[in-house]
Amino acid sequence: MKEVTVQELKQKIDNKEDFQLIDVRETFEYETSNLNGENIPLGGLLIEVDRVATDKPVIIQCRSGKRSAAAVMQLEQLHGFTNLYNLKGGILAWQEAFDPNMPVY
Repeated sequence: MKEVTVQELKQKIDNKEDFQLIDVRETFEYETSNLNGENIPLGGLLIEVDRVATDKPVIIQCRSGKRSAAAVMQLEQLHGFTNLYNLKGGILAWQEAFDPNMPVY
């Protein structure tokens, strides 16, 4: 499984690179704090697979990187995606590295 670090993600954001960021946490988690990605909860991801880009890199994130890793595996195995990256450490790693005031749970 391919992964990106929060430092690599920040660089992509700063450089205005073209990629899709998907947050697979539940909506209430997303509303607590988020990185401005699209919220597609893991439970509905396979139903809404048409929302996942096929023509650019897609970074999938969650709280710690576990649910997003499961999402990457499911999409790769069941739908053949090859453009997916798991955000290593999830939003907790982002908060630790860049935004200590970000609400976490």
